[in-house]
Amino acid sequence: MTGHEGSSVPPGRPLLRKLDQRLNDLIAALYPDERKRPGYAKLAAEIRQTTGGAISGTYLWELATGKKRNVTLEQLDVLAEFFGVPPEYFLNEEVADRVNAQLKLATALRDARVRNLALRADGLSTESLDALLAMVSEARKLQQLSPVVDENVVDAKPGNDER
Repeated sequence: MTGHEGSSVPPGRPLLRKLDQRLNDLIAALYPDERKRPGYAKLAAEIRQTTGGAISGTYLWELATGKKRNVTLEQLDVLAEFFGVPPEYFLNEEVADRVNAQLKLATALRDARVRNLALRADGLSTESLDALLAMVSEARKLQQLSPVVDENVVDAKPGNDER
């Protein structure tokens, strides 16, 4: 068996193994503070109020914990509408990766200090921006955080002005 402990998902079914993780990622992005995160019954009520789609708290819990995986296209559509993601997020690795990168950025921008840093950097020269990126990269190394990989940003190396 692969995936979660006690999971009955066959190894050849990667989409089914990832449904619970993707749903949990969306819940965590919408409610980053675990202490303020609603329970599944309240979340299901919010989903019904927002979308008009029917989904029970128990069923939502079963999907989020991997106990159930027989989600219908209608339920996927309701979840996608509520969380503001394309329905393909649940089914397509490339779409999920792109959405997760956007969610990570949105979550980071919730921190006033991160927003403040970004706003203060606006208008700086390329050289100054590269120096700031190098400092942030070094700070991440000191704190043993993984490096941030962004295909749209060229490494902050002296003389590397390509953007």
